[in-house]
Formats: sequence, structure tokens, C-alpha cells
Amino acid sequence: MVTVIQCADKVGLVAAIAGVFAKENINIISMREHVDAANNRFFMRVVAEEYTKADMLQSALEQVLPPGAEIKVNPLPEKKAIILVTKEYHCLSDILIRNHFKTLGAKVQCVIGNHPTLQNICERFNVPFQLVSHENKSREIFETELLQTIRTFETDYLVLAKFMRILSSEFIDRFPVRIVNIHHSFLPAFVGANPYRKAFDRGVKLIGATAHFVTNELDEGPIIAQQIIPVDHSFTAAGMMKAGKEIETAVLAKALQLVFDDRVFVHNNKTVVFD
Repeated sequence: MVTVIQCADKVGLVAAIAGVFAKENINIISMREHVDAANNRFFMRVVAEEYTKADMLQSALEQVLPPGAEIKVNPLPEKKAIILVTKEYHCLSDILIRNHFKTLGAKVQCVIGNHPTLQNICERFNVPFQLVSHENKSREIFETELLQTIRTFETDYLVLAKFMRILSSEFIDRFPVRIVNIHHSFLPAFVGANPYRKAFDRGVKLIGATAHFVTNELDEGPIIAQQIIPVDHSFTAAGMMKAGKEIETAVLAKALQLVFDDRVFVHNNKTVVFD
């Protein structure tokens, strides 16, 4: 059983929370906590033995925590995810393989593409593919059709696995801290399109990828995971892109593992990650 807590900080929180678990006769297996002193914010993730009375535990924790505390008891049961794609296969194929072998930490409900390019690989893994084309449509109409398709499935998270469309603030606001994106750059460097060409032109010595939650500020959302690799003058722009795709796949996989395991806390535009 996992319990995650985020609240205002005060002296004695760790003891108080541990006391609640002891009173309910729940054995704690591991406990991780962090205090953001600058923002007076407390974060905790507790792994404990299974306990069937989640509502009772949540109520008991509310009694000892500051007002407005965010508490989730036992959120670990398998999450549901919808994957949004365009034409690039590398991130999607990794997700589908993990989903097939039940190591993703979530169940892929469907894949939605704005091009039909990746339908075949979804069919090979028996995952529904829904085509929602953006061509010859306004963004409003496209997003309306996208939402209609999403609503036909249950989902906890949307994953933008190289989905090359900018979503409106109205769309994003429907899924607060529930849209995960992989960006082909070590943010905040080279935001927007064509980052590998920009990196090549700049002569960088490191390239990377960033997984983050989507907000209304393009490529500015809370960062979940990042990774870099060295490059040098011998790399072409195409060579950088090839190496970058491998990083993008790894970083997105790591970010999804953290999110689906309830290891990521968001406050303002920053994350606390208990890896």
C-alpha cells in the first residue's frame, strides 16, 4: 500500500504520520520525505503493508495534518493511459512492448494518432488505434474530436509520445498534471521545433531529452526526468537526431515509471521526485 502526502510544513509531521500508522497497526516498509523550506512545503511517500480500510486511514491522517493537506491512500492500482502520437515510432513502440509484458505500470487504453502511420504497429500489439486527423480543420474542431475520442475510454493520464501538435490552454486545463510530454531537448535549451538542427548549428557538446507535465506555457511545465549524452564535431544533425531518439525513449520510459508509481509530486512549477 502506498500513501502520498503533500501539505504545509510544521514541526512533528513525521512523528504524527508514523503515529497514525502505528495506531492503525499498519507496518511501515519505507518512508521518504522532503521539506521545501523556501516554500514551507512538506512531501512524503509511505510504503506500508496492505490495509483494507483506506478511508479510515485517510480520515485519521487528516486529523494530524495541516488544513488543505493533499492525501492519497493506496493510489497504486494500475493506472490507465491514452497515448497520443503523430508519425515517429520510437517512443510508442517502447510503450507498447512494456504494456504487452505488463511492465509499464499502467494499461494503455488506446493510441490516438493525427496520422495513420502508426496504426499497423498498434494492431500488432492488439491495442486500439483511433485516427483523429487535424488536416483541413481548425484547432477547435480538431481538439473537440480529440476529446470525444478520449471520453470513450477511461484514462488517468495522457502521454504525448512525439505528438507533434500544440494543444490549447482549454484542452490542457481539462487534464491538470495529467499530460506527460517528451521533449527532444534538454530543457530549457532549444525549446520548440527542430532542436537537433539548432543544437548542431550551435555546436553543442551535450544533447538530451526532457519529460515534463504539460502546462499552458510551451515546454515550460514541471520537469519529471532528464538525461544527456556527449556529442562532438563528428556528429551530423542526423546523427544527433538518431542518438537523441534513444534518449527520448529512455527518458519517457523513466518518467512514466515514476508517475505511474506515484513518486512525483508537483508544487507550483517544480517537482519532487522520490526515485
